[in-house]
Amino acid sequence: MTEDSQRNFRSVYYEKVGFRGVEEKRSLEILLKDDRLDIEKLCTFSQRFPLPSMYRALVWKVLLGILPPHHESHAQVMMYRKEQYCDVLHALEVVRFVSDATPQVEIYLRMYQLESGKLPRSPSFPLPKAFEQYLNLEDSRLLSHLKTRSALSRLPYDLWFKRCFAGCLPESSLQRVWDKVVSGSCKILVFVAVEILLTFKIKVMALNSAEKITKFLENIPRDSSDAIVSKAIDLWHKHCGTPVHSA
Repeated sequence: MTEDSQRNFRSVYYEKVGFRGVEEKRSLEILLKDDRLDIEKLCTFSQRFPLPSMYRALVWKVLLGILPPHHESHAQVMMYRKEQYCDVLHALEVVRFVSDATPQVEIYLRMYQLESGKLPRSPSFPLPKAFEQYLNLEDSRLLSHLKTRSALSRLPYDLWFKRCFAGCLPESSLQRVWDKVVSGSCKILVFVAVEILLTFKIKVMALNSAEKITKFLENIPRDSSDAIVSKAIDLWHKHCGTPVHSA
């Protein structure tokens, strides 16, 4: 039996006896023990598997460039990052892009835009076109209904693609989506949006106005969130393939 076959056998066995993710957690721990963290391997791991909650913050910080790959620099760099956060927040307040009334997720977005030199007055998002494309592939009849009701242009795109579903999905489900976003796969957001429509197709098809459709999608039932995210990840793999570790 080859090494890959043995690994697959162990994964299936762990899942059957209720220990799904045991081997993945051990693999991540091995990656995190390296003196210099391998960014590419951490990205691939994050795209293939849910990150264990105890390591999520560390992995996110490394993948986002908040912390460097070298462990010994983490404490000093975090001190600098806290100072940087205060400076950027103050700058946004001075130019009146944020205030005490600004939602925290909006503040984080503006901070990122300022740091990356992308602070527009009217931000636009290209993801709705991809959303329409994949929804058409999965359920053209549902897409036609949205167009007929003039709802397509009024869907909660800001909530989905600007806030990355913060305020839409509960934290446990949101973290699994953000694992993919942080590791470089923003397209997962498109498939979460598509799966929301597919999951609540019967409800959406029964609504006869854009206002009612938008209102419902802004406040979807949260008891289906885990299933929605799991199916969205399956759709993502179906259309975009499964990431594989490089040698």
